[in-house]
Amino acid sequence: MKQISKHITLKHILIDQQKMIGLQFYPDKVIQALVKELPNPKWSKQFGMVYLPNSKKNLDLIFEKFRGIAWINCNFFFKEKVIRENEVVDINWYRGRTKTNSFKYVPEAYLLKLELKRYSANTCKTYISQFEKFINTYPDKEIIQLSEDEIREYLQSLIRDNKSNSYINQAINSIKFYYEVVMEMPNRFYSIERPRKQQKLPKVLSREEILTIINHTNNIKHRCIVSLLYSAGLRRSELLNLKIEDIDSKRMLIRIENAKSNKDRYTLLSENTLADLRIYFKEWKPKQLLFEGPKGNRYSEKSVGAIITKASRKAGIIKRVTPHMLRHSFATHLLENGTDLRYIQALLGHSSSKTTELYTHVATNNFSKIKNPLDL
Repeated sequence: MKQISKHITLKHILIDQQKMIGLQFYPDKVIQALVKELPNPKWSKQFGMVYLPNSKKNLDLIFEKFRGIAWINCNFFFKEKVIRENEVVDINWYRGRTKTNSFKYVPEAYLLKLELKRYSANTCKTYISQFEKFINTYPDKEIIQLSEDEIREYLQSLIRDNKSNSYINQAINSIKFYYEVVMEMPNRFYSIERPRKQQKLPKVLSREEILTIINHTNNIKHRCIVSLLYSAGLRRSELLNLKIEDIDSKRMLIRIENAKSNKDRYTLLSENTLADLRIYFKEWKPKQLLFEGPKGNRYSEKSVGAIITKASRKAGIIKRVTPHMLRHSFATHLLENGTDLRYIQALLGHSSSKTTELYTHVATNNFSKIKNPLDL
């Protein structure tokens, strides 16, 4: 079989507000000659590549013209569209907002794509907020007119305002979502630089602090919520999506469905928590979801946060306690008790072991073996 050594990379570019197919390749006489045979190819000094109108006909012509001569790299051009299987998120509130002429709002197509992709409520809120901040920075320009130059200028303004790396990455994600998902131009802004990711250590509580928080909850429902977050290492959204049948008391496991990255997994069920859950079930009689709101709907994330905050204050804990700190504490305490990192990774549902390895930096069992030089 003949080995093909020539390569052409297809990329999305926007010229005069029109979608174009960009052809990026190393200087080569054969490729250059064949490119000239394509219908009306042009050179973009801005992008440093040849381009022609984005149409199915032109795309087919490119594949036909270079078949057997050059390998066409489509990694930047086509993108598999994965639809999440989580519950539908209601974002109609954004549509129903009282609007003013002096403010630019996310296009309807943006909201429709968020619904289609079934992103979480938090992701929707972040993307909409961040994208609206971006487009309102340029009130006199249409969204389609904004280019890499305006995006870099906007990101530089965020840096000057001392915004965190996480905040800047959220801004980039919201902008890329519009151009690459809504406008269906995958990897449109492949050249936009991201800030280096900060590696922050997880904040954890001691086992004694957590038990004190649990003992200072208002009622059995709140007690079960706090206990499950810690004893099963759950994310807040995972807790609120739990159904009654997800509690497997025979195997002492909890089934987590459609968690982050659309993954299912099992985690631990505490015997003490199971005893509390049985009392809670008899008293509160939930119908489908394990924790339901006043009208039988999904319990709110804000309420979970309020439960943790109130109980921790009553327990006399000064530092700010969040639901996710209980998950961090679960993993850290397992590690301190000698549980293998691979099992902890599975229980938490981490895709990468590197994420789980962060807990080795906060586990105290390793540090306790070290003798402080001042005490020698």
